[in-house]
Amino acid sequence: MERRYWLLRLVAAFAFAQAAVSMARPAVSYRALALGADERAIGVTAGVYALLPLFAAVPLGRRTDRGRCTPLLAVGVVLVAGGCALSGTAGSPAGMAAWSGVMGLGHLCFVIGAQSLVARRSAPAEQDRNFGHFTIGASLGQLVGPVAAGFLIGDDMGRGSTLALVVSAAVATLSFTTLWRVEQRDANRTRRTRRTRRAHARVRRDKGRADSPPKVPVHRILRARGVPAGIFISLAVLSATDILTAYLPVVGEHRSIAPATVGLLLSLRAAATIACRLVMTPMIRLLGRTALLTVTCLLGALLCAGIALPVPVWALAVMLAALGFCLGVGQPLSMTTVVRAAPDGARSTALALRLTGNRLGQVAAPASAGLIAGLAGTAAPFVMLGALLLTAAALGTRVGRGPDEPARERPETGTGAKPATPVPRGARGRVS
Repeated sequence: MERRYWLLRLVAAFAFAQAAVSMARPAVSYRALALGADERAIGVTAGVYALLPLFAAVPLGRRTDRGRCTPLLAVGVVLVAGGCALSGTAGSPAGMAAWSGVMGLGHLCFVIGAQSLVARRSAPAEQDRNFGHFTIGASLGQLVGPVAAGFLIGDDMGRGSTLALVVSAAVATLSFTTLWRVEQRDANRTRRTRRTRRAHARVRRDKGRADSPPKVPVHRILRARGVPAGIFISLAVLSATDILTAYLPVVGEHRSIAPATVGLLLSLRAAATIACRLVMTPMIRLLGRTALLTVTCLLGALLCAGIALPVPVWALAVMLAALGFCLGVGQPLSMTTVVRAAPDGARSTALALRLTGNRLGQVAAPASAGLIAGLAGTAAPFVMLGALLLTAAALGTRVGRGPDEPARERPETGTGAKPATPVPRGARGRVS
């Protein structure tokens, strides 16, 4: 059962964690509005969510390259739950921003550990499929979270948002119910006693860790073909999702759309993303990875710009559903691109660099959106997102494979001439 259902249990845990965050993000915006925050303050609060992770991603990736992933998953759940609960007790926008940063750090810990686990336990031909299934967990959370938040908030933004944040903390703790034995342990390591492991550790320290592989420099990872483009595409797609979550409540307030309706709209987008990821494998076979990334980013850019128009709610729902389908492609394919392009022994670090780019976008994009909204209106940030996705579409032409280059023929280690190594040195015995 451990070998067969590990991905299903990981997806379930990710769904709980993401549902908590997806409940908390709009609740934070509504609570900040109830405390007197304006559009610029909302942008700052949304940016702080990504500020701590911006500096922690690479060290956490280095640590995961050398060790296990499960401890990082547990730490992430604790930080997410704590950040959600304490955001509900904060009495000022500044306090809410601080605890939102803790929540963002917890989400980063969970995602780095989970993505590294998928990379280790997936054969090369399974990576597109497994990363697509893994991100379904995020989409499920994004589907349930906003609806629950809208229902709990109701007409009283102050008390309702506090209740939503407390409930989101409880939802985050449910991740522990499916994390048991999600990581395959090395049989030799599990048979050692604690005393023997400490003795080996002392010997390694005395030898200067001569048996440990050297760290791959960050600049070498970033120079690998496909890594920068994959990072930027992921940044653009996540920024679009993040600003939709943070700013659609603000748009709803200005257009007299009820919080429950806003929650349904956000969940509709997430449902379309799930639908996209369920059919991603046949779409890759039909169009190829390059065309699929390019077309979906281009359509996403047009749809984001369309949200800025004063359209009725039903038209907004149609655009958000189409946008959710288009945004569902970028994240899993950018994961696969970065993992395949990364040098040996640096997969987790490369994924952490991708997440660093994501968090940089989550810091810069909401702050820029807040400034633009303050100057040009609440719909203007969606035009900015359109420009960002348009740039991602241009970069998408340089990422992926065409229909004549199937995944199973691609070397696992990237585009270079090196032969593929089935298992990285730090993860032997962990591939099912």
